Amino acid sequence: MSGATSFEQNHADARAHLARFATAPVGHLIGGVAVPSSSGETFTNHSPIDGAVLGTVAAGDRDDVHAAASCASTAFAAWNGIGGTGRRQVLHDLADLIEQRAQQIAVVESMDTGQPIRFMSTAALRGAENFRYFADMAPDVANGRSLPTAELVNYTTRRAIGPVGVITPWNTPFMLSTWKIAPALAAGCTVVHKPAEWSPLTASLLGELALEAGVPPGVLNVVHGFGHTAGRSLTEHPSIRAIAFVGESVTGSAIQAQAAPTLKRLHFELGGKNPVIVFADADLERALDAAVFMIFSLNGERCTSSSRLLVQSSIRVEFEDRLAARVRALRVGHPLDPATEIGPLIHPVHRDKVRGYVNGAVADGARVVVGGGDLVDATSNYVNPVVVLDASRTMAIARDEVFGPVLTVLPFDDEADAVALANDTEYGLAGYVWTSDSGRAHRVARDLDVGMVWVNSHNVRHLPTPFGGMKRSGIGRDGGDWSFDFYTETKNVAVAYGAHQIPRLGAV
Repeated sequence: MSGATSFEQNHADARAHLARFATAPVGHLIGGVAVPSSSGETFTNHSPIDGAVLGTVAAGDRDDVHAAASCASTAFAAWNGIGGTGRRQVLHDLADLIEQRAQQIAVVESMDTGQPIRFMSTAALRGAENFRYFADMAPDVANGRSLPTAELVNYTTRRAIGPVGVITPWNTPFMLSTWKIAPALAAGCTVVHKPAEWSPLTASLLGELALEAGVPPGVLNVVHGFGHTAGRSLTEHPSIRAIAFVGESVTGSAIQAQAAPTLKRLHFELGGKNPVIVFADADLERALDAAVFMIFSLNGERCTSSSRLLVQSSIRVEFEDRLAARVRALRVGHPLDPATEIGPLIHPVHRDKVRGYVNGAVADGARVVVGGGDLVDATSNYVNPVVVLDASRTMAIARDEVFGPVLTVLPFDDEADAVALANDTEYGLAGYVWTSDSGRAHRVARDLDVGMVWVNSHNVRHLPTPFGGMKRSGIGRDGGDWSFDFYTETKNVAVAYGAHQIPRLGAV
């Protein structure tokens, strides 16, 4: 990323790049044109840092979604028709522009979400990587398999499913939107994107960059608004063939019901209550590093956060003491400060939810260790990093997705106890296992009811691998060819070699 990264320089860049959002309402991008809502309605976008108004944003409804879906339908044939090689070049050009504008994307997203710049500084680059990876796969999207029999040649092909809806969350909105949009566009689909209303700004930037890169008008549309209006209109629209959604499990259930009448294909990446399991024979220093990073990075607002720390009883006291010392040293501050490790949570509603879980744990008899210093203003969106000790596995803080900088520690006795405790949740997204016993590592990884397991590692994303969860954590997989399975239809063609026997009915 180019440019200085000092606190002062980041502030200056943020002021420069946010000025445009303050002077004119942020519109939808429909058919390549920035437009207001058909109703004229807007909503105010506040920074989670101090509540300052960043600007107003168009509040879409059914009419705006219909206009965007119509544009996506019209643009589909031409975009799909240029072929994978043509789409590859356009998407590489888009990745180039994202890299050139990485500092702008980083500071805007940091101000819009409260995420520390140390993490957002790489978010744009990861977005560019998503586009490059799937762009390079685009020429082979239609390829299938040869499945011959003695009498017929069978071969499969794939083609883009059509216009799709992408609904993305507020925690790392730019990167997560590219994770969904890049494979959709590479496959030949057109997209209507509904970003989260709490962090709308970088979705508009992505739409503008796509046009600048040569993505034809109508191929990528952006409709801002609320879930119960714009989101629901998108999930119910008959022209939208599929919905890719990232968010909480309750919303996923609602989308599933809304999409049922039109029999849409659905892909959900939902919540998690992910365990990190530390056995006594683990490299405890590395396990500590990973456990702290995976819950306190990104303000704990990440689906793969290791929010439950399962520690073998024989090392529990030692590990808890070391953990508490690390958490007390975490740096809470302004997200544009490169030294900041934890910034404010996204919104007062979410702040109150997270603080409520902590207060509830104390009321239930748990012991709380808080680090990061005192808050200047308790009404701010800041939540100090928290470690909850002496919790029982039945407490809400040990079972529900808190989605904040809160780590709950639970002891276990042996391998069987660890697996049973890890699986004792309605979620099943990810798990982390720390042990020096290779046999145990494979056994525990096999027995965890989750879609992904990292052994002796934090979450290291490799784009060719499948990403997704079990149970209430999701439906489907992202990554590699799994993404294209979702955005394409598979067709089998059977051609007879010759005159094989066909049963004759009604013949004289």
